[in-house]
Amino acid sequence: MSLAMRAFLRWAGTVLLFTMVAICLAPSVAMPFLDRIYYEGPASDHFDGARFFNPGVKAASHGRGGPATYLNRWIKGDQRAAWPEHVPVSPSKPPVRVDGQRMLVTWVGHATVLVQTQGLNILTDPVWSERASPFSFAGPKRVRAPGVRMADLPKIDLVLISHNHYDHLDLATLKQLWARDRPKIVTGLGNDTILRTEGIEAIAADWGEEVPIGPAAGVRILRNHHWSSRWGVDRNRALWSAFSVRLPGGSIFFAGDTGMSDGRWVDEAATRGPYRLAILPIGAYAPRDFMKNHHVDPDEAAAIFARLGAKHALGIHWGTFQLTFEAIDEPRQRLEALKRTARGRMDGFVTSEAGQSFEVPAA
Repeated sequence: MSLAMRAFLRWAGTVLLFTMVAICLAPSVAMPFLDRIYYEGPASDHFDGARFFNPGVKAASHGRGGPATYLNRWIKGDQRAAWPEHVPVSPSKPPVRVDGQRMLVTWVGHATVLVQTQGLNILTDPVWSERASPFSFAGPKRVRAPGVRMADLPKIDLVLISHNHYDHLDLATLKQLWARDRPKIVTGLGNDTILRTEGIEAIAADWGEEVPIGPAAGVRILRNHHWSSRWGVDRNRALWSAFSVRLPGGSIFFAGDTGMSDGRWVDEAATRGPYRLAILPIGAYAPRDFMKNHHVDPDEAAAIFARLGAKHALGIHWGTFQLTFEAIDEPRQRLEALKRTARGRMDGFVTSEAGQSFEVPAA
């Protein structure tokens, strides 16, 4: 064997050795690098000094097999319904303002809802991006276009952000809204740190705290049952929450993204009522052996509606991004089936097509 060949083999062996070492070290180097400290503060009944948790449940169970099993079932298409590539949407152009006791509500898509009342334009979990993902080329893709084009969206005064998952905290959209309107953004502890990296200011509060939004209005951060993460290893570094918006013409409840758990959070929220409107998730719930701790299904949403004592409700978190296994219209169909057997008790719980506005009667 020539000297040149021996030198090449030594070089190749060295490269291979360093490559194998790098692969072995990657999980311990890259993963902590992706972790973030979004919030620092004293421990509480839902914060252990490092991470938040659901009271009574230190870590939410992922059900049968955990995330790896769920991903394997997704790839195999095991009981996963096929969704269409696109659903036709006729975008609307909401009015600039709605004054007085009138309340006009427009479902933009997924968890994004525009509520116009008392001269305020309120937006929940605004997402206009094509994907609910950290990547522009991969991840859940939008099948329902936004029901309101960004150019037709009136000036936004208040934005509620329930937690930091990509289908709820969309930095691209929030940057546009911040540059255009400078709205007051209210969210749970730690999420403001994520926004501040993009030059967006937000008011972060803990469960039970209220943020004033005017002389006779305010937003109270409320407990729900969920979790948070942007990169996996930063799990539960920021808080998830629901909201009660106190308004002269009747309060609004926004549940955010939540599982039912023992339902005590619903009873706590009910004490902040009565609610003229509840905005409740009804989709992204299948399979139940995996999703039950994270997302309510239509039956549980109906129970929440009843326990809140709300006059009216809008079902959201369905038919926009395929995140789970159910068919695209199944949440709406199941809710309608429940209404037919409820003898009028659920008539105020509706779904809407993206872009369609409806009036909420005065309380």
